[in-house]
Amino acid sequence: MHHAGPGGVRALGLAVEQDVVDAGVGQGDRGGPPTDEILLTLLRSAVADDAVVEKMRQVFAGQVTPAVLRFGDPADAPRRAGLVVSQLLGLALTRYVLRLPPVVALTSAEVVAEVGPTVQRYLAGVPPMS
Repeated sequence: MHHAGPGGVRALGLAVEQDVVDAGVGQGDRGGPPTDEILLTLLRSAVADDAVVEKMRQVFAGQVTPAVLRFGDPADAPRRAGLVVSQLLGLALTRYVLRLPPVVALTSAEVVAEVGPTVQRYLAGVPPMS
């Protein structure tokens, strides 16, 4: 997970999303397949392979949740961590595995601008607007 820099927690969602986009962009800026074949293999096999599912749960428990615990209400961190992961895995699945045309067509900057604020809200523990 990304560490809060000069912008603090307010900029963390954008930084996390940029890290994810940077890790997944393959050819050019138009959502090419991830250059990391391990990531692509994990995404494709996660729903069918119990060992992969368990490994993803371990990453969630060991890395994502502790990172989210640094911000907002600690009692709410597991819920927020789950939301962060759902957003990032959903994006990766639709962009790199299912290759949905509207998601693939987004530039890296557009993905960060659109998804970053949502990840930011989850990280910071800002309640949703009612």
